[in-house]
Amino acid sequence: MPHCHGWSWQCPARRALERDEHAVELWKRDVQPQVEAPRRRSEPSSSSRTRAGSR
Repeated sequence: MPHCHGWSWQCPARRALERDEHAVELWKRDVQPQVEAPRRRSEPSSSSRTRAGSR
């Protein structure tokens, strides 16, 4: 849809000079797995919210 308005996707040309790559890698390894929400298992479910067993 952005193209129909004449827009384009913007990408940064370079990384910030202040970026600490070592700190980013530590965060990805130690903190990110704890922050991410647990993924739901795909199980068959009912389309009715009021009666689970009815079809």
